[in-house]
Amino acid sequence: MNGIKFNDENKIKQEMEFIKNLINVAAGRKKANLVIKNANIVNVLTEEIYKGDIAIFRDRIAGIGNYEGTKELNANGLYAVPGLIDGHTHIEMSMLSITEFARIVVPKGTTSVVEDPHEIANVLGKDGIKVLLEEAKTTPLKVFCMIPSCVPSSPLETSGAVIDAGEVKELLKIDGVIGLAEVMNFPGVINKDEEVIKKIIHAKNHPIDGHAPLLSSKDLNAYVSAGIGSDHESIDYKEALEKLRLGMRVMIREGSVARNLVNLIKIAGNRYTILVTDGDRTVKDLIEQGYLDYVYRRAVEEGVDPIKALQMCTINTAEWFGIDAGLIAPGRFADVVLLNNLEKFEVKNVIANGRIVGEIMRKYV
Repeated sequence: MNGIKFNDENKIKQEMEFIKNLINVAAGRKKANLVIKNANIVNVLTEEIYKGDIAIFRDRIAGIGNYEGTKELNANGLYAVPGLIDGHTHIEMSMLSITEFARIVVPKGTTSVVEDPHEIANVLGKDGIKVLLEEAKTTPLKVFCMIPSCVPSSPLETSGAVIDAGEVKELLKIDGVIGLAEVMNFPGVINKDEEVIKKIIHAKNHPIDGHAPLLSSKDLNAYVSAGIGSDHESIDYKEALEKLRLGMRVMIREGSVARNLVNLIKIAGNRYTILVTDGDRTVKDLIEQGYLDYVYRRAVEEGVDPIKALQMCTINTAEWFGIDAGLIAPGRFADVVLLNNLEKFEVKNVIANGRIVGEIMRKYV
């Protein structure tokens, strides 16, 4: 799943033609649009590093091996890793538009984000979400949107909008919307609030993120039993371990203010752990330190194996959200980062959606 929904015969025909061409490139019957030659490919699934070419057709990887392309980029032994995926963010917290945000983070290696537009939705509701997604389409950054589950956050405050269960159902039909964002009203879940449960029911068969600080024991069991599959609020090892034991994906947050990585380092590397920023990165830190690449480096500095750290920024995230990314393999989005140094994540080049980012970023300056 990648957020694309085919609603008419014309779209199906277009996708049919695309897949046929992709197969031809993969089989060597047709030249690729772009081939990354002589790369040291980091496979985050098998935890191997091996030499090869990466053939790309449009925005997808067609094949790995020995390929020719109408355009070729010689990696000369650089490490090729999947584009990083931030599994939980609020772009608006950076005080930047998506265009400006993308201009900073994509050249640093983050090619996808899972966005909870909670702040935007509290002011503009579903119309704000639609505007966000439209702007995202004009950038090299892929924005996968989760529907804010608590708009307004509280019935006691003044809000610009309300997103009820009916609107959750309608928003899930929009291209780019992939699930239900952090269910902050955990008391409502535990106490069987019907409006909260309706939202969860509408989002069944989609990822449903949690928000359950310090929740434990039978209350945590009740929360998870409703269908909520992740949490980013753990602040110590014991809390995170309990959530892992119940099958939750544990998102390890490391931002400019909220920093939980050191306390949760013992669980890092588990395939159910995901590194995130939670949108908590100031513009100064984004520019000077980085974005998700910074969180990756911090994990490595704390002793996490580089490939394990990559898994938590790529394949682990992609698997939870059902995104066709996070792995350099046929059929996946052609998001590849070329690195001089794996441990330090020194970026030499970025390919996003099959295009060399350095060649297309001028329009964002």
